[in-house]
Amino acid sequence: MILRGKVTQEQALLKIKHYCAYQERSHKEVMGKLYDLGLFKKEAELLVAQLIEEGYLNEERFAIQFAGGRFRIKQWGKKKIEQALKEKQVSSYCIKKALAQIDEEPYRQTLQKLATVKWTQLKGEKNIFIKKRKLQDYLLQKGYEYELVKAEVSGKE
Repeated sequence: MILRGKVTQEQALLKIKHYCAYQERSHKEVMGKLYDLGLFKKEAELLVAQLIEEGYLNEERFAIQFAGGRFRIKQWGKKKIEQALKEKQVSSYCIKKALAQIDEEPYRQTLQKLATVKWTQLKGEKNIFIKKRKLQDYLLQKGYEYELVKAEVSGKE
């Protein structure tokens, strides 16, 4: 059966299995890829269900890997990771589980390291209040919680 003149359902299944095997994917990404291949919603949903049954697609596994990667590689805070997972339409349960996998000690050490590096970069700023505000804005933009950022910034002189 040819769908929209692009690929058969069997061809789409093979392509999407390869797509999912390459790296963890969210359900939203997989649905988008299936639509790009020319499948209609019903057919795409059936394939997604099959991928879940066969273990190619796992939202919890995706969320944990995504959160860990964004923290380790991009040094994002939990707020920014949570927002990114929400954009990928990951369930609240999986988001909470993924954020819980981030160890507190490395998390705080990363925040301190980012603060120290940024503080050094702001050495040209003479006004201490502006300097602290810029540091705070930077750390908040990276997605760290306000309470942690406030504590880190108040320790700078």
